[in-house]
Amino acid sequence: MTIPSVTFSQRLLRWYTQHGRHDLPWQKRRTPYRVWVSEIMLQQTRVSTVIPYYRAFMLRFPTVRALADADRDEVLHLWTGLGYYARARNLHRAARNIREDHGGRIPLKIDELMALPGIGRSTAGAILAISRNLRHPILDGNVRRVLARHRGIQGWPGTTGVSRQLWEIADAYTPDSQLADYTQAIMDLGAVICVRSKPQCMVCPVADDCTARRLGRQHDYPGKKPRKPLPVKKTVFAILENNNGEIMLQQRPPAGIWGGLWSFPECTPEENIENWLATRLGYTAELTQELTPLRHSFSHYHLDILPVHIYINADKPGVSEHGGHIWYSPSSKPEIGLAAPVKSLLEQLT
Repeated sequence: MTIPSVTFSQRLLRWYTQHGRHDLPWQKRRTPYRVWVSEIMLQQTRVSTVIPYYRAFMLRFPTVRALADADRDEVLHLWTGLGYYARARNLHRAARNIREDHGGRIPLKIDELMALPGIGRSTAGAILAISRNLRHPILDGNVRRVLARHRGIQGWPGTTGVSRQLWEIADAYTPDSQLADYTQAIMDLGAVICVRSKPQCMVCPVADDCTARRLGRQHDYPGKKPRKPLPVKKTVFAILENNNGEIMLQQRPPAGIWGGLWSFPECTPEENIENWLATRLGYTAELTQELTPLRHSFSHYHLDILPVHIYINADKPGVSEHGGHIWYSPSSKPEIGLAAPVKSLLEQLT
């Protein structure tokens, strides 16, 4: 194997100048706030998916103070469909912490950044490197894959030992200058060249001394997380519609699955839904109709949902006055955060 005389970072930067992505919306003005929002949105989410959400989010919340002053429902509304809603809740909480504890200015020390909700070492490093050209290595999912393949690091990166090795390599490969470009370059390499399946080794700028390529074992690195079959849970979405064509929604608890979002009231599949409706909410069903079941998958379980459309003979029942319920008009589309399957079902009803 030929060992290139040009360093890893030099080859990567040269490639980035010619082939990297330079027109992403968060690259227009690389402020700590704009980079922070983009890094949070990009966690476990494709760039093409993030771009329209990012533009809408920045239009509504152009500064950290605007985000901190916003109502959580409005933040979650703009996040609806992007998934992993804890990211939005943490972003909002962190903005308020910055407003209260840092005078509305994002801290530029990595320890202070990591103390904020939802910001780990890699995200903090990316914010500082990209927005302020400070030397901090990063190790997001794409970078882990690049480094594990390049150096032939075996094992799942979620283990302490493997993670430590990859952080050491990330630090060794990070140059002393051009930090913003290098950080974007190594993320781009993992996103468009050194991809999970069918990596494009023939055009990779660091392929000449890549261990995985030399061994022909690109798909063995990084090691995969030990998998267990995901359990399946079941629920019934009660889609209550009143005489005005409004749908009852219930706000979920602030933490947990779909925390703080609005969803339909739920009952278990074992319950008789008409009895449940009468005893829990005090209504009589005029007509019930089962809709097409759907499955929504989380990282740790599958949720099988049976939506049941229920017509009740009422205008605006008193339950709307208490208990975290509202009556939602699909035609007016108020700006509230909706769980993804709820949004989809409401669109079907409309």
